[in-house]
Amino acid sequence: MNRQLSQQEIDAVFQNLEDRKGNHKVVQKGVRFDFRRLDRIAKSQLRAIHLLHDNFVRNLGSSLSAYLRSYLTVNLVSVEQLAYAEFLEGLPSPTCIVSLGLKPYEGNAALELNPSLIFPILEMLLGGNGKNPAIVQREITEIEEHLLDGLLRIVLHDLTEAWKGVTAIDFQIETMEKQPSLLQILAPNEAVVAVGVEIRIGDSTGMMNMAMPAIIIKMMQQKFEQQWSVRKAESTPAEQSRMLRFLRDASVELDSRLEGVGFSVEDLVNLEAGDILSFDHPLNRPLDFTVNGKLKFKGQVVAFGNERAFVVENPA
Repeated sequence: MNRQLSQQEIDAVFQNLEDRKGNHKVVQKGVRFDFRRLDRIAKSQLRAIHLLHDNFVRNLGSSLSAYLRSYLTVNLVSVEQLAYAEFLEGLPSPTCIVSLGLKPYEGNAALELNPSLIFPILEMLLGGNGKNPAIVQREITEIEEHLLDGLLRIVLHDLTEAWKGVTAIDFQIETMEKQPSLLQILAPNEAVVAVGVEIRIGDSTGMMNMAMPAIIIKMMQQKFEQQWSVRKAESTPAEQSRMLRFLRDASVELDSRLEGVGFSVEDLVNLEAGDILSFDHPLNRPLDFTVNGKLKFKGQVVAFGNERAFVVENPA
């Protein structure tokens, strides 16, 4: 019997052979990869940056209240990764945005102050109360730029102090613009870490926004790990002196004990006047001297006039 196999029968034979070998190929669908996606910084590092700026806003609230001689509140709103173009799109126009140098690191950061925040502060600097909630939508003048120098110095000083725990950065103002689109310090798709801070003065509320290049923060990863890892804190001589002043008036309980053998409750109950107890403690062995229940020194009990005293011989 001579018969030629059809193409379908040939395909079925090869399919059966593959099934017997158990070689089932799983077809995986391709996934689109966006090379602009912002996954350069680990979440743990973002949390460390959040904690760092928590300390920054607390200090800034005190500094600005003293500078403006008025109570204000400063709150950290957000810490997130964005493209630089997205950061600029979220800013009002016109506004006040400055380019910050980050010596000794190469590159620049951006710091923006909303008009809803700037004009109440300018009013306070010129003698007003800054409580007018009206929003002014105009560009600041050159005179107003000079008036803001003191405010920006305070912000950058507290920012520098906050970052000292991780690394020394000298934040310096390089340029100031009134339109966000004019401050092109980074490529539009460059990743930045954006920090949003809300400042409330009376009935007025405004935002201060910062953006630092993610590539610079990525370079500090090891320093962040060293800063936020558990380690023994080192106090300065000034801090030690300050704590000693607080502790001088504190009282502690001192106790010297003659340790001996165990004693049953029955024997304790049967004790009578004239009974002798053996503590099994040689006369030449130093006694323990405790401070608030903790062993601190070794020494001897001596007579001091009609009193008993303890002579410290050496630390425990």
